[in-house]
Amino acid sequence: MKKFTKIGAISALSLIVGASAAFAENVKIAFIDPLSGPFASTGTNGLHQFQFAVDHMVNEQGGVLGGTNMEIVAFDNKISPKESLIQLQVAIDQGIRYIAQGNSSGVANAITEAVNKHNRRNPDDRVLFLNYAAVDPALTNDKCNFWHFRFDANADIKMDALTDVMAANDDMKKVYIIGQDYSFGKAVAAAAVKNLGEKRADVEIVGNELHPIGKVKDFTPYSRKIIASEADAVITGNWGADMVGLGRSLIESGYDGPIFTYYAAGSGITAALGESAKDRVRLISQGSVNPIGSDSARATYEAFEAKYPEGNVDQPRIFNVIGMLAQAIEGAGSADDVVAVAKQLEGMEYESIWGGKVFMRPQDHQLIQDMYVGVHTDENIDFDYDQSGFGVLTESTVEMASMDSPTTCEMKRP
Repeated sequence: MKKFTKIGAISALSLIVGASAAFAENVKIAFIDPLSGPFASTGTNGLHQFQFAVDHMVNEQGGVLGGTNMEIVAFDNKISPKESLIQLQVAIDQGIRYIAQGNSSGVANAITEAVNKHNRRNPDDRVLFLNYAAVDPALTNDKCNFWHFRFDANADIKMDALTDVMAANDDMKKVYIIGQDYSFGKAVAAAAVKNLGEKRADVEIVGNELHPIGKVKDFTPYSRKIIASEADAVITGNWGADMVGLGRSLIESGYDGPIFTYYAAGSGITAALGESAKDRVRLISQGSVNPIGSDSARATYEAFEAKYPEGNVDQPRIFNVIGMLAQAIEGAGSADDVVAVAKQLEGMEYESIWGGKVFMRPQDHQLIQDMYVGVHTDENIDFDYDQSGFGVLTESTVEMASMDSPTTCEMKRP
């Protein structure tokens, strides 16, 4: 009887410990991006990449901190800064301490200011902002703060690399710049003018205009102006439905010059442009898919395609976000102490599966990484986008782009 009681006590204790482990709170990451409206396909594909990265890179490998899983909690912000702040507060009220957002620098500016204000007022309830795609340079310059980390290259870094390639083309004499009318579009235009002026003073900017974001149904009037300008090349930071609309309109209107872009692949864009964009649309990006960066990246991409047949790994940086966050949490020894996690992220060197080392610059929380310029094509493609047979083939690489670029950030640390 005594022996039975002892075993029973141990069994009961084991059940309690097991139940506690089974119901341990996941490390939750709020994904706040568009899941409805004109940019829903971009947001949804990004969400799938986050969900897959968490499962594939963390949960299936045993989790963090000895067995705790990560979890992505999705919030639809409808690409609205106002709606994003509402969803941010909902996420914080749910106890979520990590916020991921990327589509629209206008939204990112609103979130980073709100997070900074919240953390000043709530020192025991702080959160971190993991910016995976919003590239307004101000976010890691004048508007920088300790709680914001950017995992994409900013608009200036991308334009610096892109114009290196453009400047090598002696036949390019006239360039037309067009973009969306908000902070990011303006940053792209300013960077293009600056870099071309420094690298090719002989190049004439024959057009520089902005259009309403997500509201233009017919880009024909813009395309006609571009063709009338006799531009040899077009630069655009357009993304989502606006990239599809502009790209299609330019090509269908008879423009036959190169179109240099930031976000012209995946999420339906590649399929929409198809054969007509072959050898004409060029893209600046991070993470090489064709050729693939490593055997691990190949296995990851194949596993993603198996789970999401209609999706694409068109934002490899998302996997860097999850990998680096997991490494930072392990280094901090806690997912709840976001100050300790942030200090682990600062200055972190991380081996990306997509090829090469990445480095989180401590002075402004801007990730430094290799940049790739590729061309829209169906030749020598291992991984296509949108099941279209077309993908982006890397033509040139800029290693650790803008490692020593200046920043006006004056970081205030807790």
